[in-house]
Amino acid sequence: MKRLWVTGYRAYELSVFQDDDPKVKVIKSVLKNSFEARLNMSDEEFWLISGPQMGVERWAIEVATELKTTYPQLKTSIIEPYQAVAQRWNEQNQAKLLETLAKVDFHAAVSNQPYQSPQQLRDYQRFMLEHSDQLLMIFDVDRESDSEQHSKPSWDYRAAQRYQTQYDYQIQLINFDDLQEAATEIAEQEEPDY
Repeated sequence: MKRLWVTGYRAYELSVFQDDDPKVKVIKSVLKNSFEARLNMSDEEFWLISGPQMGVERWAIEVATELKTTYPQLKTSIIEPYQAVAQRWNEQNQAKLLETLAKVDFHAAVSNQPYQSPQQLRDYQRFMLEHSDQLLMIFDVDRESDSEQHSKPSWDYRAAQRYQTQYDYQIQLINFDDLQEAATEIAEQEEPDY
């Protein structure tokens, strides 16, 4: 069995505020290509594990859900860091999470309590690392080094790097150059031939 943790930027960190934003199409295309490359290597059961966040995590689950018809070995899971993670979200995003949860094969929370402290987030990272073999992130290290603020995936990336010093753990990053290249390819494919 293989287990892939997929995470990355939240929608607002990418300035995505609508589901039909062209950036979503590009991100989903890149994720689909990455998932298919892994799934085509083996018929072995493959778990895609992600979190509940609106953004890369939700888009990853949406892409994987579509791929399940072609790849029956693919299973999906959403793991929340703590109970009622979406409690402060607007109703629309709460509804989207419930819709997504209805499509996954497994759903649970690491902590059975609502948010109490940052320790729950560290426990979540540790859980995700210990229950996956590899990490796929949409994350740009260069962007983070140029910024004084750290995004959610920067904390996950650092935790994975620390974990990697002690365990055989693969980290694959998809950065903004990769996304731009994919956007260019998509645009070229969609151009009409005259």
